[in-house]
Amino acid sequence: MSGIRFWVAGARPRTLSAALVPVATGTAVAVGEGAHTSWWRAGVALLVAMALQVGVNFANDYSDGVRGTDDSTRIGPRRLVGSGLVEARRVKWAAFSALAVAAAAGAVLAAVAGWGLLAAGAVCLAAGWAYTGGPKPYGYLGLGEVFVFVFFGLVATAGTAYVLLERLDW
Repeated sequence: MSGIRFWVAGARPRTLSAALVPVATGTAVAVGEGAHTSWWRAGVALLVAMALQVGVNFANDYSDGVRGTDDSTRIGPRRLVGSGLVEARRVKWAAFSALAVAAAAGAVLAAVAGWGLLAAGAVCLAAGWAYTGGPKPYGYLGLGEVFVFVFFGLVATAGTAYVLLERLDW
């Protein structure tokens, strides 16, 4: 494996369904509510979700690698940092770059659907990094699945519906 293949593998494309499904569900909810669907907004919401997913994947690779929780004895797909394939600083840069794409795309949606999305986006970005990064990663406390459900389930679905409807009907 070399060059671009490292980065594609590190992005973990098999996990992108975790971004696609809630956006598709939120879009379906909006259509079901009678929204005249703005497909470009749905597309940008998908970009936000996918960039967040890729950013979290790279952040996880970086954080686990520098903490030593992913090493050459790891079972499963090789990680970029833990296996020594890519320098930690480069994987961290990839994480922040993907998260910046999500933030920029989210800002576009906030400009058209409501600035309150910026707060939600900031919380999503922080939660993505804090999964295995930062001083007290919640992923190491057994809370990873809960946060995945909240952010890649409820928030992504409701956020997409909100972007398309410009309201939420609970």
